Amino acid sequence: MNQVPARPLTERREAALERLRLNSTLWLATASHSRGPYLTPLFYRWDGSRLTTATFEGSRTVKNVRGQAKVRAAIGSPDDVLMIDARATIAPVADMADIAEVAKRYALVSENDPQSVPGFVYIHLLPERIQLWKGVAEFTGRTVMRAGAWLEDPTC
Repeated sequence: MNQVPARPLTERREAALERLRLNSTLWLATASHSRGPYLTPLFYRWDGSRLTTATFEGSRTVKNVRGQAKVRAAIGSPDDVLMIDARATIAPVADMADIAEVAKRYALVSENDPQSVPGFVYIHLLPERIQLWKGVAEFTGRTVMRAGAWLEDPTC
């Protein structure tokens, strides 16, 4: 078996940031005590510190987030994945101060403008932990963000 050697932390951190910037879809896992886990694909927009997505206010995703703000998102494939543990907040479209810019950027990635769809809300995901691994060699040391702060390479 050919195994690719693990990348240093700084390289993985940059790969995580690049993945967040270049991709536009994620799988969002939410849960409720009464109905259990729920997984849904969503478009997102990364602004450098949080991911913003949107869905219908009456959706199971929104109901779950209202009851439990801790969520998990995944971007990629099983052999090259970015896992994000985040705190989710819901923002009604009308309540956002920066709505025009957020809506414009979200509409670019999703081909859907939440301002034009009645009943849509934004969900902001503030990452608390990010893990990244590309193959088995990187499974150990996969955490690149902890407690909302990017980890630094101790050798730098």
